[in-house]
Amino acid sequence: MLTKIYVIRHAEAEGNLYRRIHGWYDSLVTENGMRQIAALQARFSNIPVDVVYSSDLIRTSTTAQAICAPRGLPLHRTADLREISLGAWEDATFGVVAQQKPEMLRLFSAMSSDFCVPGAETFAAVAERVYAAFCHIAQTHAGQTAVLFSHGTAIRCLQGMVRGLPMTKWNESLGHSDNSAVSCYEVEDGRVTICFENDNSHLSDEISTLARQRWWRGKPDGTVDANLWFRPLDICGEDATLYRTARAGAWREIHGSEAPYDEAGFYTAAVRCAAEDPDTLLCAMMGEQPVGVLQLDPHRNSAVGVGHLSFVYLLPPFRGNGLGVQLVGQAVSYYRRVGRSLLQLRCAPDNAVAQRFYHKYGFYKAGTEAGSRVPLDILEKNIGYV
Repeated sequence: MLTKIYVIRHAEAEGNLYRRIHGWYDSLVTENGMRQIAALQARFSNIPVDVVYSSDLIRTSTTAQAICAPRGLPLHRTADLREISLGAWEDATFGVVAQQKPEMLRLFSAMSSDFCVPGAETFAAVAERVYAAFCHIAQTHAGQTAVLFSHGTAIRCLQGMVRGLPMTKWNESLGHSDNSAVSCYEVEDGRVTICFENDNSHLSDEISTLARQRWWRGKPDGTVDANLWFRPLDICGEDATLYRTARAGAWREIHGSEAPYDEAGFYTAAVRCAAEDPDTLLCAMMGEQPVGVLQLDPHRNSAVGVGHLSFVYLLPPFRGNGLGVQLVGQAVSYYRRVGRSLLQLRCAPDNAVAQRFYHKYGFYKAGTEAGSRVPLDILEKNIGYV
């Protein structure tokens, strides 16, 4: 009997957007990812499906609703379809790993058998479990059409196994799957036929993740995406001028030079913040170059599960290149780790650039700040697991 199996990568998730390493880390689908899910649902509207499986992580099970929800099908979750576990690297930024472990990151990108990180899986182990799951599902649902939702590296490993390629050939022979891209296989009498792979024709360039990224293109000029890393900001030492300049510049840009600026108050609060927890006052770095400042206030509204962003700032030369969202991603990482379910910040209603930025990445107006010296909207973003 002929069995048809569609293998689909999850929609865009936080790791893809924030440029963080998410293997078994349970990240959420982004706002753009939800648009990809809608496009995927439309693509499959007239395709018969009998059964749906996904990895047990949130980003895959969320994406699977594109197939399950319209048909009323149950979703079968299995850890066998998970992404590669990346052990000690989980939820690190690509920027910090590139800074600290560049050779190991190269081995990871090359799908090398020499890749070795504490607590991480090998590519061989991932290939074995994902291919075994694929074969088991094909046998269990012989003669039916199944849809499997998995992850980028796991799918590449599966494709290497389907082809019977030695691992040394995987990186040069296998393509990369866009978020929500579809592959299709037919299985009959234990033989697997490739119908197509990594097809993202349901995505416009506007919502395609790979369309705006460069890391996968393999260009000879070595162009790469800008991946930030974060270090504690030395507010009482070498970074004092950076912080003061950033704070004053942001105030003038938003409120003008006439509004009273409390330099001493901002600076004192930053010193206290760094003393209590260095991870709440950070310098955003691109390689060895400071590019911005992130300041968090974990005490503000903590009783109601809120993580407050006090200051999110990119230096002017680094704006307009999509870097700001990585600062938001760092805040998400910190606050989720300490159990917060909401991000919150204050933003001037007439700061059109910032308002557009925050709304684009899932913040919504939750109210207005009472008693502030200048008008401020309270913006919030959900980051909790539902």
